[in-house]
Amino acid sequence: MKKSFLLGLTLITATGTASAQSSLTGAGASFPYPLYSKMFAEYKNAQNVSVNYQSVGSGAGQKQITERTVDFAGSDNPMSDDALKAAPARLLHVPTAIGAVVPAYNLPGVTAPLKFDGAVLANIYLGKIRTWNDAAIAKLNPGVTIPPLPITVARRSDGSGTTYVFSDYLSKVSSEWKTKVGVGNSLSWPVGTGAKGNDGVAGVVKSTPGAIGYVELVYAKQNKLPFGSVKNRAGKFVLADNGPAALAANGVVIPADTRASLTNSANAEAYPIASFTYVIFYQDQKYGARTEAQGEALQKLLTWMVTTGQGYNEALDYARLPAAVANKAKAIINSMTYGGKKL
Repeated sequence: MKKSFLLGLTLITATGTASAQSSLTGAGASFPYPLYSKMFAEYKNAQNVSVNYQSVGSGAGQKQITERTVDFAGSDNPMSDDALKAAPARLLHVPTAIGAVVPAYNLPGVTAPLKFDGAVLANIYLGKIRTWNDAAIAKLNPGVTIPPLPITVARRSDGSGTTYVFSDYLSKVSSEWKTKVGVGNSLSWPVGTGAKGNDGVAGVVKSTPGAIGYVELVYAKQNKLPFGSVKNRAGKFVLADNGPAALAANGVVIPADTRASLTNSANAEAYPIASFTYVIFYQDQKYGARTEAQGEALQKLLTWMVTTGQGYNEALDYARLPAAVANKAKAIINSMTYGGKKL
């Protein structure tokens, strides 16, 4: 999953010259990579425009868009105010889907999904719960025979939006986590084996009996990894799926710039570790050697992603954008300019 999704960088016109608007490049989050792979293949078929998206992690994507080496970045967390101020011009965020981060694990002989709550997940990642038959885990899972394996904690080694989402959730449910570790793309981890990308963490879990790792839902499913239900704010244990992930946005005030946290939703039916995933791009597309045609091509792609492209979300275990959020996204995309003139 770490390979670039490359469908031909350019289309060649009848005269043999490359058309500037025939290809676009993006880099960033691995969280939406399975969805973007499908979206961009379909977009190529429909519009004859190739999109090269590199799954390198949200942190790297934010760095590349700040340095203007890609047309857009993918990120599961919005850039901070300080990071936006450090950029050479105004950056915009548009959500493309809602995804769920799940606690995937490898426990031979355990067939029913385990139950987790915020305290147990925080204490596992703080290194305070070290074996699977710990009393705190057993209390949540009465009647389940859990082997007394040591817990191998798997986590991201790269700058990761999935890490941001997971740590944002843990900071809301554990004061100790908030104080000792906090929220971020990259953390000073108390314990754990690091791996790059959602696929890397899934690989550690799959190959290690006793391992647990946080990954986007589709990576658990693709790797046939069991994953647990998580107790939400209303006290209900919810197993991640499209519907419960989408419900995380219900009741959340989404600002005009769409930068919002969906974790630990107050919705009684919501899955608690859910997030938007974003594309990030410059409002004014005239910079460097960019042409107006490139800006127009990006605007058309983004519009397609939040409209027609939403039809691919659910089959790949992502939730569609709520209608009100999709309308905000379209308004942001329509604000794009080239040299101050609206595209």
